[in-house]
Amino acid sequence: MKKYIILFFLMMSCTNFKIQQAVSPAFFDKEGHRGCRGLMPENTIPAFIKAIDFGVTTLEMDAVITKDSKVLISHDPYINHKFSLHPDGTPIIAAEERILNIFKMTYAETQQYDVGTKYYPHFPQQQKMKVQKPLLSVVIDTVEAYTRLHHLPQVQYNIETKSTDSTDGIFHPDPATFVRLIMQIVETKGIASRVIIQSFDIRTLQYLHQHYPNIKTALLVEPPVTLNFAAQLKQLGFIPTIYSPDYSMVAPLLVKQCRDLGIALIPWTVDDLPTMQRLKDMGVNGLISDYPNLYTQLK
Repeated sequence: MKKYIILFFLMMSCTNFKIQQAVSPAFFDKEGHRGCRGLMPENTIPAFIKAIDFGVTTLEMDAVITKDSKVLISHDPYINHKFSLHPDGTPIIAAEERILNIFKMTYAETQQYDVGTKYYPHFPQQQKMKVQKPLLSVVIDTVEAYTRLHHLPQVQYNIETKSTDSTDGIFHPDPATFVRLIMQIVETKGIASRVIIQSFDIRTLQYLHQHYPNIKTALLVEPPVTLNFAAQLKQLGFIPTIYSPDYSMVAPLLVKQCRDLGIALIPWTVDDLPTMQRLKDMGVNGLISDYPNLYTQLK
């Protein structure tokens, strides 16, 4: 398998194939999943600020697009019933959440929904507060101001494009438009060197690699997989900066494969200390966790 991978990428390099530089092996990336979802309402300003207070090196977040082409931070392209309330404060039921399609709402309309007050049983430690889904631009402005004010290190932004080919034009724009809208903000804010674009949708990564080759990329992978590691990279068509699988997929062989190709291995979403320590000892380059407060206990 190793020979197959090397031959494939040598062939690609002969056709102006550019390999992105992975993060330094000496750097262990402590990522806060959706800010710190286990402790604060996910993908909100308070969650990102709390994650910074815990010392994360990267803020992981998800992006969707509104009807008026705003980049909104949200894992779901609709208003999730599990932790959201209607503008009048009544519960949203599961059967209606997909009707509340963010791609069909203006940014102003999305701000009517409270995404932090409702009790979220999956995360019982989550602090409750009235809060709305923020714009990517506002997240960046707030985070940059906060780290400057408190003399803290600058953080990276790991932004996921939430898209699939089956929902183009329904819950999100086409991949090219999606990427351009995000990158307009990234470039305007001057943070391109600290941005990672991650996705399960390889189309967005391929467009990004072609048009913004200096931006770090992360290939997200979840089980069950139909392609092995080499075939996944061949399908992608270039070496990503980061390979980011579900943590259950990490094994010594995968650690070696990534290391041999200069790819950082950063699994998701790891929420208990023993598993975090085991993966770190195995040689991963970072972790994504709902509980970034646990990073301080890693050895």
